[in-house]
Amino acid sequence: MQQQHSDAGLRRELKARHLSMIAIGGSIGTGLFLASGATVATAGPGTALLAYGVIGLMVYFLMTSLGEMAAYLPVSGSFQVYGSRFVDPAFGFALGWNYWFSWAVTVAVELAAAAIIMAYWFPGVPGLVWSALFLGIVFLFNYISVKGFGESEYWFSLLKVITIIAFIVTGTLMIFGIMSGSHPAQFTPGLQVFETGDAPFVGGIPAFISAAMVVGFSFMGTELIGVAAGESADPATTIPRAVKQVFWRILMFYVLAILIIGLILPYNDPSMLKTGMEDVGASPFTLVFKRAGFALAAGVMNAVILTAILSAGNSGLYASTRMLHNMALHGMAPRALARLSPGGVPRRALLATTAVASLCFLTSLVDEKGVYLWLLNASGMTGFIAWLGIAVCHVRFRRAYLHQGGELHTLPYRARWFPLGPLLAFGICLVVMLGQNYAAFTGSRVDWVGVIATYIGIPLFLLLWLGYKLRHRSQVVALHEVDLQTGRV
Repeated sequence: MQQQHSDAGLRRELKARHLSMIAIGGSIGTGLFLASGATVATAGPGTALLAYGVIGLMVYFLMTSLGEMAAYLPVSGSFQVYGSRFVDPAFGFALGWNYWFSWAVTVAVELAAAAIIMAYWFPGVPGLVWSALFLGIVFLFNYISVKGFGESEYWFSLLKVITIIAFIVTGTLMIFGIMSGSHPAQFTPGLQVFETGDAPFVGGIPAFISAAMVVGFSFMGTELIGVAAGESADPATTIPRAVKQVFWRILMFYVLAILIIGLILPYNDPSMLKTGMEDVGASPFTLVFKRAGFALAAGVMNAVILTAILSAGNSGLYASTRMLHNMALHGMAPRALARLSPGGVPRRALLATTAVASLCFLTSLVDEKGVYLWLLNASGMTGFIAWLGIAVCHVRFRRAYLHQGGELHTLPYRARWFPLGPLLAFGICLVVMLGQNYAAFTGSRVDWVGVIATYIGIPLFLLLWLGYKLRHRSQVVALHEVDLQTGRV
């Protein structure tokens, strides 16, 4: 059978199962295994569930928006292409570099976290060794072929899914008394734990905003389906299927996991309040498994969390490499980065991205936690900006499609609730973005260092947008001039 190629020379070798697991692998990681405990401890189980519901609704609308565009126009580096074609070349330029930076730095963040996790087993080995080893592993997965990346991500993600299912089954058996386990006498699993103290809603609106920020970060990675569209087989079929399956799976995993945590572990449990990544005992998954009687829970969860970190790093390296390659094809990055290997892998773009990911080595050479937190802050805002871009691009795409005589029933996948969906998603995303560090403005003096660290992504995005616009004199693309044909399969 002859190999299918995308218009850019990339191989269409990713199947529906790969797409589903790529999105799951990018979005289910330390946000669920570690940060979920901190969310419940800070805001209470009811507020945590509400935050996941609201942010989940936002992500649903964003996923359906992306699904409509990606099924119709399946191109690698989709955000840059959609932004340039449907809105303004300057907007696409800024969106592309923003997304590349987001995931390139996230790779560094994940590898830094992996080095911290490995200290659990090998406290005497320098973190530099582990960062180099894991960077080499994910580099090889991406270097060989897109199919190699897809398969590795499939198995990485499958282990996480199995762990979550085991957690949900174990927790359910404990709640219904089928598995007794060991608990403090006053905290027998059930609704009484959910309502302990000030629960289920703790801290009011400020706590909800804080929880929504953490939840937003936890869902990031679902948009990887759009990046992988250019290398998916039969995108008109596989992308809609992946969009539908991935969202509901992720939402189910998160909501059920948070519900079980809230029904078993009181929000003021001192064990759960320890939120340092170096302490795997802080994971609510570990605590629940321990109370169920699994003595090796800490070691097993450490291995799963390590797998989750490598999975996110693997997906991040793939996403940022494809974005950089696509920008090079369109003259928005050095042309040399557009070159492909005989197997259809943009290896030069991969090498450039890996060089940036090598920032993780700084965590072993400089103040470890200081560098880690700096990288985390630097990448945080950029993910939300990419989501905003999806909503804007979808509104423009649908308007252009109808303006040029397109009929909605001919779309391979049609997003429901348009235009309410993308507009609501845009509004929620904007509120969460601007509220990320609102506490810096509430004291007697503004914490300018905290403000800059948190919001630096916004002025950088605007600088890229306006800089390109001024240099190239680009204009917003008129609806009748929007290119809806190039790249269609």
